[in-house]
Amino acid sequence: MIAAVLITTLWLSLIIGARYLLLAGGVWWMLWGRAGGVGRQLNRERPSRRLMLQEIRYSLISTPIYAFPAAIALEAFKAGGTRLYLEPSVYGLWWLPVSFLLLLLIQDTHYYWTHRLLHHPRLFALTHAGHHRSREPSPFASFAFDPIEAMLTAWVLPLLVFLIPINLWVVVALLTLMTVTAVMNHCGWEMWPDRWVRSGPGAHLITATHHSRHHTHMKTNYGLYFRLWDRLCRTDAMPDAK
Repeated sequence: MIAAVLITTLWLSLIIGARYLLLAGGVWWMLWGRAGGVGRQLNRERPSRRLMLQEIRYSLISTPIYAFPAAIALEAFKAGGTRLYLEPSVYGLWWLPVSFLLLLLIQDTHYYWTHRLLHHPRLFALTHAGHHRSREPSPFASFAFDPIEAMLTAWVLPLLVFLIPINLWVVVALLTLMTVTAVMNHCGWEMWPDRWVRSGPGAHLITATHHSRHHTHMKTNYGLYFRLWDRLCRTDAMPDAK
């Protein structure tokens, strides 16, 4: 079992690392590598090569930390020890979107309170300062976490597959959404229309405009997907419209 987990950790690390580099690299090229980006530029300057290499280094260090608990869950699934399932109709088709939203809310809640804790003055330098070396981040900052922060956040989804019945493809969809939103929210450009970001459904979601404010001010905007906890705890702030 231990050998299987370590082997699975290795190939999951390769998959996670390759996915990160391809997606972050593609978004960087689309926004910064060619003439003219997409949407509205948030960063004042083009990300430097030194900054991006630093972000990549932190991200690749975090990769096996995220892969290890995922490998434990995957090997347990193979042995029938989780509540993951493959056939969508087992719990009814209605449970697929409900479980997806439930996972989003749990992950968002855990992230908000963990993230806010890591900004405590006694913890910040050890646990979260690496991520904030990118005051104006590039897409490569999306997973540039200090090892302790990675350890605190990597276990949430793997743990849930032991507690909640979840279709395997719901997990895949959530991991895809997590990757895409992380890259978009750190890319230095707002790709959604400003009107949508500030009104209607978009005003309740974390976008690059909202998260960029966190990188420049650090005392607000701790959420992951939704602005709910920030609003309830009065830590929500948006920059003035331009």
